[in-house]
This record gives sequence, structure tokens and C-alpha cells, in this order.
Amino acid sequence: MEFQEKKSLIEAVLFVSGEPVTLAVLKSIMDLPETDIKPIVDEMMAEYRSRNGGMLIMEIANGYQMVTNPYFAQWIRKYKNTSVSAKLSLAALETLAIIAYNQPIIKAEIEQIRGVNADGVIKTLLDRRLIKIMGRKEVPGKPLLYGTTREFLQYFGLKDITELPTLKELNREEAA
Repeated sequence: MEFQEKKSLIEAVLFVSGEPVTLAVLKSIMDLPETDIKPIVDEMMAEYRSRNGGMLIMEIANGYQMVTNPYFAQWIRKYKNTSVSAKLSLAALETLAIIAYNQPIIKAEIEQIRGVNADGVIKTLLDRRLIKIMGRKEVPGKPLLYGTTREFLQYFGLKDITELPTLKELNREEAA
């Protein structure tokens, strides 16, 4: 494999990963020693930095990750807030609200409040990392407990869960 091909392969892996990729992972993919891969990645990091484009390669969490240039954060945030693909269905929003206001909560309680099966919606919310499994409830069958995640806070632009409007505030807005 030629040098440029190695760089392109590393770039492709970093682009699709979405999380830090270690030298060990790159080594297993490329069948090259880490000592040969590290200088390539270091050169790529320098190239991305020097061209001052929209993407950078950063060393993060003992690995390397392709990230957006922090300079463009305000515009990326604006895009993410208007992105069509980021929208949730009404069922997902209802379920998420139930979880957010009642966490930790089990699936049966969610279904009792909504009046419909919540399997698919819970799976979607788990896949999107808006909710997480927080443990098991100490009752017969030990059902899973669900709660919101850091991604939930990020999605809705909240510092913490206490920034959610209270049910009293929501009822006042509805009445107005």
C-alpha cells in the first residue's frame, strides 16, 4: 500500500467511525505496526490544522477522531437546531417527556400513561442515546428502569434536568 493510500484509508476510517479510533484498531485494519501509523496520523493532523478547513483530526481519549473545527461551532449549532433529520416523532416526544418527568421509570409505567405499547419508541430513543437503562426496579421480574442522558440535555439545550419547565408552568402556558 502506497503512502497516499494509507493516508486515505486512515481518513476514511476516522470519517465513518464517529468516535475516537486507537492506533491498535488502525494497526488491525492496516496490518502495519503502530510505529508506522503514528507518523502518518501526526502528519494528517498537521495538514488538517494548516489548511484551516471545516474538519480537524484530533487526539481524543487515547485515539484519533475527525471533528468539526471549533471555529465553526456557532454555525454548526445553528444547523443542528434546524436539521430535519434531528426531528422526533410525536410518539417519541411523548415517551421522552414521560421518561424525563418520571425518571427512573419502567416500560410498563410508560405504557400505562401513554395507553399503547412503547417497545419501538423506547428502542428508537435508546438508539439515539436520548435515554439509557439506569438499572432494574426491585420488584418481581426486575424490569429495566429508563432515564434521560447527557445527549437528551444536549438535544434540548438544557444544562440539567431541573431546567425542564414544571408541569404547572406548562399548564399555565396551555391555558393562556
